[in-house]
Amino acid sequence: MRVERLNQDKIRIFLTFDDLIERGIEKDDMWRDIPKVHELFNDMMDQAQDEVGFTVNGPVAVEVFSLPAQGMVVIVTRGKTEAHDDAEDLDYDDIYEMQVTLEESDDVVYVFYDFEHLIELAHRINSKVIDGGSAYAYNGRYYLVFEEVDLAKDEYNDFIAVLSEYGEASTLTKHVLQEYGKVVVDSDAVKVLCRYFD
Repeated sequence: MRVERLNQDKIRIFLTFDDLIERGIEKDDMWRDIPKVHELFNDMMDQAQDEVGFTVNGPVAVEVFSLPAQGMVVIVTRGKTEAHDDAEDLDYDDIYEMQVTLEESDDVVYVFYDFEHLIELAHRINSKVIDGGSAYAYNGRYYLVFEEVDLAKDEYNDFIAVLSEYGEASTLTKHVLQEYGKVVVDSDAVKVLCRYFD
């Protein structure tokens, strides 16, 4: 579980599927209102308080994005409260008022810390991909986005394994990259990178 503060009232939490399995939670359980999911949310909020000082003391909006192969991205936005400023005196069971939005995505998004790693990957997977995705630069890193990967399950798992050798699953969505990132190659990125770089 990784926690990242986006602003004063918003955090992003990245859960791997291993994080869910450790807690006995299936991917589909995130869509259900069950005690295990509430426990997970409480653990996330405890970790968020410990790591980035983010506390919840009122209404929150929770957006859950399921990403294939990577895991889940949970964005928690704290609502404004008028009555209580001191969260220490409050019982958290009484103050969580959640509005949950769930979205599943077929996008595969990987981040690379070095442009050379992205080029090496492109050469390695060039023969395996039909749609070569899009490449972005954002905050000094490079991202490769595949909107839909149409492969058989074994081939898909192999594809993800190769991606993981050169980069790591990103917690950013393609929407963030499209809005804030710089487009390096807008379509068929793998083939274009292979054509222009050895």
